[in-house]
Amino acid sequence: MKLTILGCYAATPRTFTNPTSQVLEIKNRLFLIDCGEGTQVELRRNKIKFSKIEHIFISHLHGDHLYGLIGLVSSFTLLNRTADLHIYGPKGIKEIILLQLRLANSFTGYNLYFHELTSAESELVYEDDKVTVHTIPLKHRVYTNGYLFREKMGIRRLNAQAAENYGVDKVYYRNIVLGKDIPLDDGRIIPNSELTFEPVPPKSYAFCSDTIYNEEIIPIVKNVDVLYHESTFLESEAELAHKTMHATAIQAATIAKLADVKTLLLGHYSTRYDSIEKFREEANTVFESVWLADDGLSFDL
Repeated sequence: MKLTILGCYAATPRTFTNPTSQVLEIKNRLFLIDCGEGTQVELRRNKIKFSKIEHIFISHLHGDHLYGLIGLVSSFTLLNRTADLHIYGPKGIKEIILLQLRLANSFTGYNLYFHELTSAESELVYEDDKVTVHTIPLKHRVYTNGYLFREKMGIRRLNAQAAENYGVDKVYYRNIVLGKDIPLDDGRIIPNSELTFEPVPPKSYAFCSDTIYNEEIIPIVKNVDVLYHESTFLESEAELAHKTMHATAIQAATIAKLADVKTLLLGHYSTRYDSIEKFREEANTVFESVWLADDGLSFDL
């Protein structure tokens, strides 16, 4: 897994910061998470190929998470896209996008599929042979979901030295990593466990923005490798966080601690602060492994 932050600041875009948007790469698949203003510019700046994005996940219908979507959808047409595009988001997202396309007389030259979400419970919204995506119900001023991405268990890894020691022909290597026992010419059957190593442990990434402090998400994000949790405010503005239904850095760290996640990634910072390092300092009082998202940064999970 590789995560690229295209934008991670709250409210309005500025000349040097962008609203929320991320690209998560999982085994050569690209998933776009939220699409604030300037997303397609940041995709170019970070040299991410537009054509590889086939699934877009929108958390909620506030502008700093959505207003870049119509531009991206339109640009795909100008770039002669032919591949299908799937958009997941709250009910109403189809109406928002199609209305703009209809009034502009600018329909797409590719198939556009909307998967509108209404459930208040976590649900599976996407699955292929390598990854699953579940919603994470959040509490905000409008209907909002985070998203939990989990790799599926991969194939076993070949122990080439063991295979050579047993004299196993290379034509069997594919069967070996698929878990099969291997017969030798002398009649012996070599157990697969002696010819392979365990698969690389699958990774998981949870995206949670925007939300108040909400312990109900803990069972869903339990033990994930990386939890991105909004931290719009510092603790000095805890009352404002509650009023606007956002979270503080300490509250995000508390969720991370209670959920036993491996790493907490903070983001969605209010632009009122002169340094995002303050968010790490506060979160570290509760939870040790804290990363700070910032525009243009990439993280290998």
